[in-house]
Amino acid sequence: MTYIQKLEDMKILDLLQKSNQVTLKKHGNVVSLERAIFLSWWCDKGDCSFCYMSSQKPLIRDPQKARRKVESILAEAEMVKRMGWNIEFLSGGYGAFSTEEIRKIAQDIYQITGKPVWLNVGITNQLDAYGEEIVGVTGAVEVANPQLHNKICPSKPLEDITAMISEAGEIGLKKAITIILGLGEKPEDLKYLFKMIEYLEIDRVIFYSLNPHPDTSFANYPQPASLYYAGSVAATRLQFPQLEIITGTWVDNLANIGPLLLAGANGITKFPLFKMFGTRYGKRVEEEVLWAGRELKGTFTDLNCLEGESPKSVLEPFLKRYINSCLNNKTEYKL
Repeated sequence: MTYIQKLEDMKILDLLQKSNQVTLKKHGNVVSLERAIFLSWWCDKGDCSFCYMSSQKPLIRDPQKARRKVESILAEAEMVKRMGWNIEFLSGGYGAFSTEEIRKIAQDIYQITGKPVWLNVGITNQLDAYGEEIVGVTGAVEVANPQLHNKICPSKPLEDITAMISEAGEIGLKKAITIILGLGEKPEDLKYLFKMIEYLEIDRVIFYSLNPHPDTSFANYPQPASLYYAGSVAATRLQFPQLEIITGTWVDNLANIGPLLLAGANGITKFPLFKMFGTRYGKRVEEEVLWAGRELKGTFTDLNCLEGESPKSVLEPFLKRYINSCLNNKTEYKL
């Protein structure tokens, strides 16, 4: 019986038990906290049917207004370093920043954190413009079933994504893809994901669950069942024991974390960091990791990490805003 068949037959506990053993053997018990750093809230495409950007009216979409200040981006990177988190990737919609601007931001982040960053900035044929500040490239696949992908992400052809990832491998960069569960796929569709991972020699897969946004095609869709999510991750872990797996869950589904770690996740992501830090919801994340028998790299509760000044004085005003946001958090964080 294949791992996909076990998922289809709802033999989830069997999958979790085996995937937990494989994960501990191949990767150990340390779990990272991951933070995607967004460069802007703009996308030239704007037609992925699950994305909130697909609901924005073209007349009010302005790439210049949607760009974040570079100092704010760099201050966020320093906060992530202080908290012991990893930068999941630099992310931004199409058309907001030029390749030269993105590279300069990545270089500055590399200087701050001492670690090269992953990119997730859309399909590009300019990967050779980057240097040591980049460790790898992430392709936003979202749905590996070709027919479903073409329907949900019409302006981001799988062929172009796979071509970019192949080029990344040829020039020595690591390769990652993102997958969103809950977009109408079926358990059997994992065969498309497995084929892609094997063919492209993917190093890292980042799973998310659908977060329904108002005024989108998925506004009234439920988030995927927790055990379906965990089972999909477990099947992937068992099929690819060496693969790095990051899983994202939302603040209203923190109970997903424990099962996802048992399923094979090396890291967890998708939290509103500065709203949750120091709250009982941040503490809940740490408890989920503890009860899964894992050791957490990074913190959601240690206020001592907020102390100190930045080596870059120009970032101080922006750092203070982030720090004050963390310090002013109330115990009762409203969902």
